[in-house]
Amino acid sequence: MLIIQIIQNRLKRELNLYRNHRQVRRIARDFPVLTDDELVRPVIFFNASTRLSGLSQNAGFSLITSLSLRKSGIPVLYFVCDRGLSHCVLGTDREKVSNPPPCPECIRTSRLIYDGAEVEPYQMVRDGRLEDELCGLSLKELLKFEYNGFPAGSLVLPSLRWILRIHHLQDDEDTRYLTREYILSAWNVKQKFEIILDKYNPFAVVVFNGMFYPEASARWAAKQRGVPVYSHEVGMLPLSAFFTKGDATAYPVEVDEFFRLSPEQNDLLDQTLEKRTKGKFITAGVQFWPEMFGLNDEIEDLAEKHEALVPIFTNVVFDTSQGHANVVFEHMFEWLDEVLRAVKSHPDTLFVVRAHPDELRPGKESRETVSEWIEKNRVKDLENIIYIAPDVYISSYELIRRAKFVMVYNSTIGLEASIMGRPVLCAGKARYTQISTVFFPDSKRAFIKKLNEFLEAGKIEVPVEFISNARRVLYSQLFRASLPFGDFLKEDGVWRGYVNLRNFSANDLLPENSDVMQVLHDGIIHGKPFIRDI
Repeated sequence: MLIIQIIQNRLKRELNLYRNHRQVRRIARDFPVLTDDELVRPVIFFNASTRLSGLSQNAGFSLITSLSLRKSGIPVLYFVCDRGLSHCVLGTDREKVSNPPPCPECIRTSRLIYDGAEVEPYQMVRDGRLEDELCGLSLKELLKFEYNGFPAGSLVLPSLRWILRIHHLQDDEDTRYLTREYILSAWNVKQKFEIILDKYNPFAVVVFNGMFYPEASARWAAKQRGVPVYSHEVGMLPLSAFFTKGDATAYPVEVDEFFRLSPEQNDLLDQTLEKRTKGKFITAGVQFWPEMFGLNDEIEDLAEKHEALVPIFTNVVFDTSQGHANVVFEHMFEWLDEVLRAVKSHPDTLFVVRAHPDELRPGKESRETVSEWIEKNRVKDLENIIYIAPDVYISSYELIRRAKFVMVYNSTIGLEASIMGRPVLCAGKARYTQISTVFFPDSKRAFIKKLNEFLEAGKIEVPVEFISNARRVLYSQLFRASLPFGDFLKEDGVWRGYVNLRNFSANDLLPENSDVMQVLHDGIIHGKPFIRDI
């Protein structure tokens, strides 16, 4: 049965790819034909790290955005990998890192979805001198390595952590090999992209994510020339994208100081929050909560025996967002180590550690988990702490309702807890800490002091602006900054997070016919914030 399912899925993927190719070719017939004189200062699109075969959501967002620009007569150029990386991020085999990436399948997909468009492919050329300099370096030396002013080591670090699913990289030959190959490939992208920059003098560059090393290298090169660079990631609503001139993985949503929710906007937010409290939401094509339960008897009984309950919400340490979060603590586990000291010194408080469900997502399982931290530190030997594993679907919202205060690293649940009126002590820079929504101490010492204050306090006063600010931020993230692409994309029915093109006309892509395309045009061409006025 498994073999039959594999064959069926493969056939569906082939059919999807054919349909997407046919749709692109069909609508491209209605695009204006630009002369050589008009093909100047194009907008360059580059997304080598978001798909191998088919269309991931981010590949779909990039494609639709580029098609909209082309329909409006704006020159577009696709910078496309053509065996241009010795090891790409998605094509890395964690079990045998020397295995080559599946280039033929990826190249075929690029050829079909960019058929008839202006394309600049790039190939891999190894720099012998660079290769010699990398040989024999330790992992620490590799990650600090710079080459002719190019910070290659720091640029490949997020990709290494993401694909190896760990924060603390091991200084073994496999990791050093992959780091060397990523650095060689990053340097190749940087050099090839500089040639493109010289040749075309682009108006702007649009990249996926901006943190994975191919896009990060192109982004670095463009910024050195003063070329505007925009990055994108999945938004907080289904089939939605977040675009920004900043770091997309940091989600720097700009909340206007004068923006206040109308009664209708408050109602819409409340309806969405109600669904989220029941687990009825999808992020990046994934439903993390297939079901949701109330607090079990163990938690209820222990809560009765303690003076207060404090939930602790963790994150996935290898995620590309964590590089932005680690400003007070070096990483999430350093924070947990500090929290554990407080647990041991406050036996009258019940602490509940809630692991993020993404730790066990099939195909993306973390190799450095909170479960391992729990085991290593013999946390279960303590009588005032409970651990909820990532595959145990106890409601986080029930924990918040019972909480004296809530502890988070940089999870969105902290924002929701603040909306629920609970004091929130945040340890990492989050997508909501740019304005006053939670308690966010600016140093480790200040965090420890605030934590002890909260634990000793009889009642914690929450500034009145926290709740209203939290609602403003969450509404902005959900409905203003998450740009819906549902008119143009739909789930492909084979892979979670992958999409097909809908049946739409070229005219549907024009900004006058789509408020989302208008926002994208205004952002890329005029430098305005990628925010919908709703």
